Amino acid sequence: MSETYISTEQPQKGQAPRFSPQDGDAGRACHSQGEEAEGPRSSVGLIWRVDRRSTFGELRRARRYRSGTLSISWQPGTPAEPPRVAYSVSRQVGPAVTRNLIKRRLRMLARQISSELQPGAYLVTVTPAAAKLCYSDLESQWLRLTARFSEP
Repeated sequence: MSETYISTEQPQKGQAPRFSPQDGDAGRACHSQGEEAEGPRSSVGLIWRVDRRSTFGELRRARRYRSGTLSISWQPGTPAEPPRVAYSVSRQVGPAVTRNLIKRRLRMLARQISSELQPGAYLVTVTPAAAKLCYSDLESQWLRLTARFSEP
């Protein structure tokens, strides 16, 4: 049995790798050739965040609609802007893991029906009972509430 000499020098930029990718270790993490961008990914632009303090004040005074464990306040906006959504999940709902799960589900619901949402700002609030609901129950409550905004 003989040993083959393999150089430990790193290949220069633009130089072909020493062995083909099929021969690499499949258990190791793959790294892209380019640099990864830091920070959150750029949004698609279907839904914006509520970022102004004045908008939160308007939402506080706006009429609330409730269906089961969800409550949504809506402030109409200009048709040129996409809907803006904020979520309020209090500590009474549960530990951080549970609260984040609910927020992820609500964000996904907002993305799914973004084309049906009226322009404006939304504040979605949940009660502690929302922690026990499955995704389909949250979706049905969300759809019932957003249907009220399209009514005259």
